[in-house]
Amino acid sequence: MSFLRLSGKKILIAGVSNKKSIATFIAQTLLSEGVELILTTQNESQKEFAQATFPNAQVIVCDVSKKDDLIELKKMIKDQKLHGLVHSLAFGQFDLERPLFHQTKREHFLEATQISAFSLVELTETLIDHFETESSIVSLSISNTKATAYGYLGPIKAMLDAITPFLAKSVSAKKIRVNAVGAGPLKTSASAGIPNYIDNYLYAEALTLRKESLKTQEVADVVSFLLSPRSTGINAQTICVDAGMSSNYFDQEIVQSFIKGQN
Repeated sequence: MSFLRLSGKKILIAGVSNKKSIATFIAQTLLSEGVELILTTQNESQKEFAQATFPNAQVIVCDVSKKDDLIELKKMIKDQKLHGLVHSLAFGQFDLERPLFHQTKREHFLEATQISAFSLVELTETLIDHFETESSIVSLSISNTKATAYGYLGPIKAMLDAITPFLAKSVSAKKIRVNAVGAGPLKTSASAGIPNYIDNYLYAEALTLRKESLKTQEVADVVSFLLSPRSTGINAQTICVDAGMSSNYFDQEIVQSFIKGQN
């Protein structure tokens, strides 16, 4: 028997989009553990990718910005029972001509908030009757860096972290756990659309204690653990997974390199 004890369990992963997405890595990891997968994608194009990559999985188009899609998701699940939910959803429209936080447009912020944070609450409500006792819900957040080049999605991810304990309390009567994984910068297709991301990615790699970038598989492994019965003692937490980056801001090699650059 596998250490994670996930074989035969059914888990829904929201956010599969392409081969580099965190959700795809999580799905591949869970599949290797004998998990039965239900996957949701934002559109038909992503559904084609998901169905080709995971031919035995049920794949459902569910754009969480549309209430009708959430209603349809519940219908598509029918009477199936779930042992877990992965929320791997984030979206933001970045205006390069108005890059400062105080210049953020209301409509952009509200749209990103609904998709990137509040949809976790909506998905939980949509699926609540399908969860088995002692199921696990895991969302994808960011490491504990604050005013970063992640733009206005930074405070929205902080909102996701704040939602986590409230949601965990809300579903505690059914013994469902809710946690988040705060990942350091990763090389994903979605991150490519964030202004100046590659510079921050390289800087984050230099800050890791091992001087090696965080791998998407490493994040997927932690998510899989949190979905498993082996992590029942962890609840209402955001687990930081960044290879030590957030503990090493004053790395002396980087400090000295900066000082030399000023002279």
